[in-house]
Amino acid sequence: MNSFQFVNPTHIVFGEGTANQVGQLTAKHGKTVLLVYGSGSVKKTGLYDKTVSLLQDAGVTVHELPNIEPNPRLSTVNKGIAICREQSVDFILAVGGGSVIDAAKAIAAGVPYDGDVWDFFTGKAVIEKALPIGTILTLAATGSEMNGSSVVTNWEENLKRAFGSSHTYPKFSILDPTLTYTVPRNHTVNGAVDIMSHVFEQYFSLTENTPLQERFCESILQTVIENVELALENPEHAAARANLMWSGTMALNGGMISVGMANDWASHGIEHEVSAIYDIPHGAGLAVIFPNWMKYVHEERIDRFVQYATRVWGVNPAGKSDQEIALEGIQATRDFFTRIGAESRLADFEIGSEKLDRMAEEAVRYGAIGSFKRLEKQDVKAILELSL
Repeated sequence: MNSFQFVNPTHIVFGEGTANQVGQLTAKHGKTVLLVYGSGSVKKTGLYDKTVSLLQDAGVTVHELPNIEPNPRLSTVNKGIAICREQSVDFILAVGGGSVIDAAKAIAAGVPYDGDVWDFFTGKAVIEKALPIGTILTLAATGSEMNGSSVVTNWEENLKRAFGSSHTYPKFSILDPTLTYTVPRNHTVNGAVDIMSHVFEQYFSLTENTPLQERFCESILQTVIENVELALENPEHAAARANLMWSGTMALNGGMISVGMANDWASHGIEHEVSAIYDIPHGAGLAVIFPNWMKYVHEERIDRFVQYATRVWGVNPAGKSDQEIALEGIQATRDFFTRIGAESRLADFEIGSEKLDRMAEEAVRYGAIGSFKRLEKQDVKAILELSL
């Protein structure tokens, strides 16, 4: 196990009816708020009206930035920055899933910065301060409600990049599982894949002597596997929705499940290049790419894949080689994604081989990616070819 430091300052408020606390929680941090949300579901469910009313009752002035895209755009972030500056906004409230929260973080970082907020995503600048933010989560997926990371797409350049900062952890996040009852089926599927993929990026590590972290990862994977189909069968399955929501938060909240371990993140980097060009859902892209990454790299540390197959998927190792066990676990992953309704090929999105070179080149723009196996351009392209 490697040396580490771990701090997570986000105040989590979990449970049914907790959205009722948004006014009092927000008023502790700001009086002029930018309300950031998506393209309509928060209004259809009544959450928008309820949130605005509670904020106003708490003496908070509300300005709005609606229509955040599923892959949030840099141009939309810049609109939010302009509103905050014009209206002297001192707090940002994100109501939605990971894309809405990511946009809010980017806006929060951009407001006090004199340059282009895209500088934070390209490494040209480091975030030194940001407006405080809070969240009401409506989708179990990204973990953005309890971490400092943000992913934004520069659509004009077809680039999708991320930043992470201690300054952009939410001050509070309200997690009411009942708010996910109305989530569309495909969003529930993609969210589950995203949660599992976050765990994969941390679990498949070359770091030795990390049994507790490995068990944390395995337990989250098992919890998602056990609960997502229950939620798909009955969208108002209270226990399943609660377990999925908390799994998503635990899967990516600054490293709690993998402190002391080297993480990989190559599959996310590859998927970002695909969705930067083709604008596909992030979780759907990961469902295609991750099993193929597994096939490509599993021999780097086959014992971890054997452990994964036997502990997570219950593969019976009797009479089988390590290679056979590992591949059976990888196939179980693919079969599960397919069973819950996730796509399995880039062709499912009408994506062909035309831009593989460009995607592979952009993935390694700043050098080889991944730590489980370092991937160069030819490796990324090979994984994309397996994904066609």
